[in-house]
Amino acid sequence: MKVKDKVCVVTGAAGGIGEAVARRYAREGAKGVVVADMDAGRLAKVASEIGGLAVAGDIGTEAEVQRLISEAEKKFGPVDVFFSNAGIGRGGHEDATDKDWADSWPKMLARGEGYLINTASAAGLLASMGSAPYGVTKAAGVALAEHLSIQYGDKGIRVSVLCPQAVDTNMLRMAGATAASVDGVINTDAVAQTVIEAMEAETFLILPHPEVAEYMTRKNDRDRWLRGMRRLRDKSGEGQRKRS
Repeated sequence: MKVKDKVCVVTGAAGGIGEAVARRYAREGAKGVVVADMDAGRLAKVASEIGGLAVAGDIGTEAEVQRLISEAEKKFGPVDVFFSNAGIGRGGHEDATDKDWADSWPKMLARGEGYLINTASAAGLLASMGSAPYGVTKAAGVALAEHLSIQYGDKGIRVSVLCPQAVDTNMLRMAGATAASVDGVINTDAVAQTVIEAMEAETFLILPHPEVAEYMTRKNDRDRWLRGMRRLRDKSGEGQRKRS
């Protein structure tokens, strides 16, 4: 799918990956870009600069998600692309929601066309040493995306899941150096470029850090993989932070 002439909704768009992707969608010629976030002031600035629509609110609630979709349709028409990117900080970690898909994809299914993208993490494919809830929920997000792709992929619903390692965002700066930074920190514009390329190719896994694909092959030997992760845990200091 190409973004040109499509109606795109991006949550968590007041900064970081969401803002970069929303700006890129606008440059690619989207019919309309709807940005959502809790930071109303910053969100309004982003929307104004890209000629989009700002819908401020907590998309962690069902009512706000329904309002978001309603406002998007009222302004631009049926939603073609829903990028579920919103995240919140909890104990130095982020927890991206998945349930906000539920109010957008049935209408796409009825039209026989639509694109769902969820920001998860490479931790959902590999492991998370600093937080069990983080890694487990990210893995669940990947599994949900797989389920939707299997169930509805032949009915016009494209599904992708974004799984970066370290990205230069406020969340990473708050968390400090982590094992996720081992392959370097990339900027949000680089992530947005990867998203555009993946959408055009309709690739399920969006991997801004190409090293992740290699790590996934190594994980086939689980015992060796787990030993290596323990060494990385000790080298990165994640184990010490957990025990302190």
